[in-house]
Amino acid sequence: MSKVKSYFQESYEELVQKTSWPTWSDLQKTSVLVAVSSVIISLVIAAMDKSISAILKTIYEAF
Repeated sequence: MSKVKSYFQESYEELVQKTSWPTWSDLQKTSVLVAVSSVIISLVIAAMDKSISAILKTIYEAF
């Protein structure tokens, strides 16, 4: 039982004292970066999907 208690004490100590948490401004900057990147990537994927669909439609209509 003492091993379990020791584990939780050490985990709490590491979480509170040894972990370096990002600042609020860092979180905001990275959140905006992730949101913008997600939009850009989704637009690229949508454009690729439309292009491939148009190409395949042309090929299927040819036969």
